[in-house]
Amino acid sequence: LKPFWLKVLAEKFGSSRLAVGCTCTSGTRCEWQVGETVARLGLVWAGLPCPGLCSAGARCAAMAGGGQAASAGEKDKSHTILEAIELSDESDDEFAYEELPDEPELVDDDEETLDDINRLLAETKPSDRTQVAPAADGPAKVQQRPQVIDDFFRNFLIKNGMKRSLDTFQTEWYELQQTGKFKDSELEVVPDIYTRNHGLHEEVIMLRNEVEKARQVAQTAKQSWDKFRKERDFHRMHHRRVVQEKNKLIVDLRRLKKHYEQYEPTLTELKHKYEVAMKEKMLMRLERDRFLSKVETLQKQLSQVQADTKDEPMNREEQPGETSRRSKQAPWPSDDRTNPYANSNFEAARVSDLKKSQTFKGHLGAVSRIAFHPKIPVVATACDDHTWKMWSMPEGQLVLSGEGHRDWVSGVAFHPRGSLVATTSGDFTVKVWDVAKERCKHTLTDHNQAVWACAFHDLGDFMVTCSMDQTAKAFDMQSMRCRQTFRGHVDSVNYVTFQPFSNNILTASGDKTVSMWDLRTGLCVQTFYGHANACNQAVFNKKGDTIASCDSDGIVKLWDVRVVSEYLQIDTGQHPANAACFDRSGKVLAIASGDASIKTFNVEERVFVANLEGHDDSVQDVAFEPMGDKYLLSASSDASFAMWT
Repeated sequence: LKPFWLKVLAEKFGSSRLAVGCTCTSGTRCEWQVGETVARLGLVWAGLPCPGLCSAGARCAAMAGGGQAASAGEKDKSHTILEAIELSDESDDEFAYEELPDEPELVDDDEETLDDINRLLAETKPSDRTQVAPAADGPAKVQQRPQVIDDFFRNFLIKNGMKRSLDTFQTEWYELQQTGKFKDSELEVVPDIYTRNHGLHEEVIMLRNEVEKARQVAQTAKQSWDKFRKERDFHRMHHRRVVQEKNKLIVDLRRLKKHYEQYEPTLTELKHKYEVAMKEKMLMRLERDRFLSKVETLQKQLSQVQADTKDEPMNREEQPGETSRRSKQAPWPSDDRTNPYANSNFEAARVSDLKKSQTFKGHLGAVSRIAFHPKIPVVATACDDHTWKMWSMPEGQLVLSGEGHRDWVSGVAFHPRGSLVATTSGDFTVKVWDVAKERCKHTLTDHNQAVWACAFHDLGDFMVTCSMDQTAKAFDMQSMRCRQTFRGHVDSVNYVTFQPFSNNILTASGDKTVSMWDLRTGLCVQTFYGHANACNQAVFNKKGDTIASCDSDGIVKLWDVRVVSEYLQIDTGQHPANAACFDRSGKVLAIASGDASIKTFNVEERVFVANLEGHDDSVQDVAFEPMGDKYLLSASSDASFAMWT
């Protein structure tokens, strides 16, 4: 097939470009020797035996004489003989040629084309090669195979037209390759910088993606760590709060246990009193029966006397003084009065030196209110055991005990003259007691729910009360009738008092507000907003220009009445602030706290002074001695009141 291939190449590129310079015996050039064009196509024919077909019809010198002429010519041209082959004409005659069948495609076509060459190459491929898998869906991909070293140099020389250098390179290259002087490492492909750069670029992209993923994982881990840290802080804070509550409960349990240990003698005493009361009840029944029999006898005698005197005219005159006294009402107090303490300057009470000197236990329940007599050293206490009592101070001897309410007594107040005492109770009533005669003078039933507190006007003609029915009422002490009702609160009114030497009333309500009212008109003058929970009490200082209000959150607020604004807030802790009281100078404030202590503050310097501890249960009320702040009294839920000197 070699002459056929060379013929095809000669027809496509021309025979003039195929001559290399092989000299035949006739002295002419070989027409079919491979040259530049074959090297350009990548088909290297250098060093192959010459087919021996010259233009003169003579055999090439490389084929004649056992290769002697060729050897001589090569020696002249400094060529190296790789292998000498002797060819004879008899060898061709003895070879048994195999007859090949004619192919229809080759018979029909007169001239062979390059397509036939491609088909022939495809048919003559070795059968042991693996079949190429069918192309996947989508456009086919073309991949360029890298060049080897020798092809790289050939292409370079052909591109630049260096034909003689190409011939010299090919001759020396194949000589060195046949002699085995090249190493395997020297026959590698030409390094493709672009391919290497592309691979490095893809590797960089892959590493960047991995770095980004690692960054995201690190960010997620950081967020998780922050979340766990917050949860840890929350649980730690919750644990501390639980520990505090546990300690508080332990203290409360110990206090309750100690408190309940006192119930046994109390129950024994109550049982004894019950037995005595039952005996007295039986005796009273006997006396009642005896008095009923006497009454029946007297009624019979009276009927007999009336029968004897039925003919006599009865001329009875009505006493005008009694009727006028019943219908007479007290006039409203005037507004032109001045406060005698407005310009006073008293010395502040020394509460830092106060210590509990005495504890008085005379009640069977929690002592809810304490009040000083306006003229003599006597105090009155109101208790949940349905009684109120008067005590002489500082000895603490019982002076008077008032029984008459059917439920707990919530408040007590002295008349400015000191002759009357008013008490409020959970039985919806207000009782006015005559201290001199030791009896109840009048019972007011105008409220329809429990009454919390009461207070007298400084002139003594009016008394105000507050109730759970969301109202406050003003009563005339002469006619004993309700003269004014103050409506406006939307929750229970827990405390009421008068502004010193004025006609204004101050109320503290469960609707978180403190309000001032005009006694004569019944209208709300001002409302103080700011508390976040129910207000338990609100009091004035002696000058009447400052209000202290306390609520169930343990917050005490001080308000300036002149500018109607808050100027100080005191936080007493988690327990409620039940009551507050100014000393005579108005500079020291004592607060009754739910944690069984009394907290004192210097309002002028805005500092905490002392914490007085001594009660076993919540402190309900506190009051300074009005004459000279000599001592401090406190009422507690532990059924006692204490003196601090």
